[in-house]
Amino acid sequence: MCGISGFSNPKANFMLSSEKWNTVLKQMRESIAHRGNDDTGEYLSKTTGLSQTRLSIRDLKNGRQPIIKKRNGGEYVIVYNGEIYNTDELKNDLISKGYEFETTTDTEVILNLFIEYKQSCVNKLNGIFAFAIWDSVQKKLYLFRDRNGIKPLFYTIKNDTLIFASEIKALFKFPDVKPEINMDSLREIIGIGPARSAGNGVFKNIYELKSAEFAVFDEFGLHTQKYWSLKSKKHTDSYAETVAKTRFLLENAIRDEMISDVEVCTFLSGGIDSSIVTAVSYYYLKEKGQTLNTFSFDFKENDIYFKANSFQPEQDRPFVDMMLEEYACNHNYLECNEAELADYLYDAVDAKDLPSMVDVDASLLYFCKKVKMKNKVALTGECADEIFGGYPWFHREEFFKADSFPWTKDLSPRKIMFDKSFIKSLNIDEYSHEKYKQSVAETPLLDGENDEEKRRREISYLNMKWFMSTLLERMDRTSMYSGLEARVPFAEYKIIEYLWNVPWKYKCPNGVVKGLLRDAFKDMLPEKLLMRKKSPYPKTYNPKYEKILKQRLYDILDNNSPISPILDKKSIISFTETKQDYGKPWFGQLMSGVQLMAYIIQINYWLSKYSLSLSNL
Repeated sequence: MCGISGFSNPKANFMLSSEKWNTVLKQMRESIAHRGNDDTGEYLSKTTGLSQTRLSIRDLKNGRQPIIKKRNGGEYVIVYNGEIYNTDELKNDLISKGYEFETTTDTEVILNLFIEYKQSCVNKLNGIFAFAIWDSVQKKLYLFRDRNGIKPLFYTIKNDTLIFASEIKALFKFPDVKPEINMDSLREIIGIGPARSAGNGVFKNIYELKSAEFAVFDEFGLHTQKYWSLKSKKHTDSYAETVAKTRFLLENAIRDEMISDVEVCTFLSGGIDSSIVTAVSYYYLKEKGQTLNTFSFDFKENDIYFKANSFQPEQDRPFVDMMLEEYACNHNYLECNEAELADYLYDAVDAKDLPSMVDVDASLLYFCKKVKMKNKVALTGECADEIFGGYPWFHREEFFKADSFPWTKDLSPRKIMFDKSFIKSLNIDEYSHEKYKQSVAETPLLDGENDEEKRRREISYLNMKWFMSTLLERMDRTSMYSGLEARVPFAEYKIIEYLWNVPWKYKCPNGVVKGLLRDAFKDMLPEKLLMRKKSPYPKTYNPKYEKILKQRLYDILDNNSPISPILDKKSIISFTETKQDYGKPWFGQLMSGVQLMAYIIQINYWLSKYSLSLSNL
């Protein structure tokens, strides 16, 4: 994994001031050096500059980027962030066509693949990726992003120059690209956040290449094109065949993602998703005579303060212990205290460049930092609930039938702390609902399905395009902030393509949530764990955390902070003096009253960090 950045302008001659532009390239990649600082590199030509900071996973000695190939009378240059899981298959095809290789990296495979197939090369890739290729023969810069947007790629255009980077912060290292916001920025933050509209970088004039898109930049400007999308078709496999194929696809994906030149670990939460990933990974390493490292996360004193609710019915630790009785892993129990958690709220903004999933992101940042001390690569169980229908909104009527994003069914909690006239002018209800309607309209439906099945496709599509994207962004930023590569086998596109068309009666047989997944791996998991109810990523229930947040929120009110002009002080005091119900989230399953306070703290820090003024909006 890596961080990439660069710029291109067909009308420029950057070589006239090469020292200046090489410095810009260096500053851009230094701003994202946390994504990997094992190696660095820059490339500068008359019209294009590319830079990269590397986390070495494959070919540790020879995998330096940018990689340059001279062919067809010109240069082809690549900077790349990701992992390609069908590298060997692609490499053999290229060797048969006469291509030679100087490294064993997937980076070089992608570049030769582009030389052979041009932009259609992306259709052959199975993996997670964001990369840029400068084609001096065509005088075009190409940007590519993987099918599910697992690896990020942001861009802006300034004075006919395209500037791109793995993270937004690197764009601001380019001359005259400054952080600015408008009312739509606040609509994203307050009405949609911590989710984000596809392609929207929240900052004014900052964009993100959408998942499953590539872009071409040349003298005619920037043009984007979608190269993959979900297709709805009738599912013809029997239930037994569906179980077998699900097992085959997922087991293959996990084993493919274990391939690395450095040790790979897994996150083991005690849920069925991470337990399946751990079990398959365990056997993969056992065949090689190696032992799997595993990590579980929790909060200090949660055993004292934990309160069961409909979203989080039980704690994880007993189920982690069940797995460890079956699988002899090198396990690490990691815990975070409430003071560390509160402090990491600011790091979470630094990592994402935007307000985030507050303590969910903050704690994962803390845990990933600890994991990185022992491993460079981790497999997670992320994304299973989106494709197998594990969330409450697939099952509970009030969510399923809501004419809104099911994880944000009621926007009123988001408005509580803000000035009433400001909230009225923001009109987040209309903004959010319009985004919702656009996504529902995009859902690829199948003729002949009844209204209930049609709605299930809509809910599934919303989950993948919004909720899953938010969690994938969270996983990328929190892991890469410490130079840890997190892989997500459940998000492998062949699995998603197949599960998209599996009917609900198979996904949830006899009303058993994720019954298909449970049946596919019933021989690998302890019986009690196999039938465990879903319990999301853990959060702290320690009242000390709430106390810390209240004090920090009061400090914001008392110090003329950047967010002060849009806050309602009386409402905030009234809100914080009322005991908050942990069981009524305002986003997803984990973010309730305490997390709302944390979100205000993050927004204020974000405004301050980027010197963003609200006075001229």
